[in-house]
Amino acid sequence: MHSEIREQPFEPYAELLQYQQTMQAAGRYGATAVFVGSMRDLNEGETVIAMQLEHYPGMTEKYLQRISQHAASHWKLLDSLILHRVGRVEPDDAIVLVAVWSAHRKDAFEASRYLMEELKSKAPFWKKEQTAEGERWVENNTAGY
Repeated sequence: MHSEIREQPFEPYAELLQYQQTMQAAGRYGATAVFVGSMRDLNEGETVIAMQLEHYPGMTEKYLQRISQHAASHWKLLDSLILHRVGRVEPDDAIVLVAVWSAHRKDAFEASRYLMEELKSKAPFWKKEQTAEGERWVENNTAGY
C-alpha cells in the first residue's frame, strides 16, 4: 500500500504502469480498479482558471495511510496506490490517482470507491479556486454516494 502527496504535475497512467511493474503481486491479481480525478474548468456555474490545493503536512499523509490500511483490512486487496496533488492545479491537470489491485473485481471496485469517497469528503485538503471575479474557498465537495 503506497500513498503520496505530490507538488508537481504527474501523468497518472505512467505512474500506474510504473507502480504496477514494481508490485509484488504480479500474476496474482485479476482486477485493477483505477480512478483518476482531474480539475474541471467550471464549478458552481463559473469558469475556474486555476486552483490552489493545500494540505496539512504530516497529518494528510497519515490520513492517507490510515484509509489505505482500513481498505486493506476490509477488502481482500493485494495492493493500493494513492497519489494526490497539492499546490497550483490548472484545468485538465490530474489531481488524484487511486488504484486498487485484488484477485476479484468486487473487492477492487468497493475499496477504490471507499478510498475516493474518503478523499473527497474527509481528507484534510483545502481548495481555493481562482475565477475571473477573484478567489474563493471551496466549501463543499460534490456528493459521492
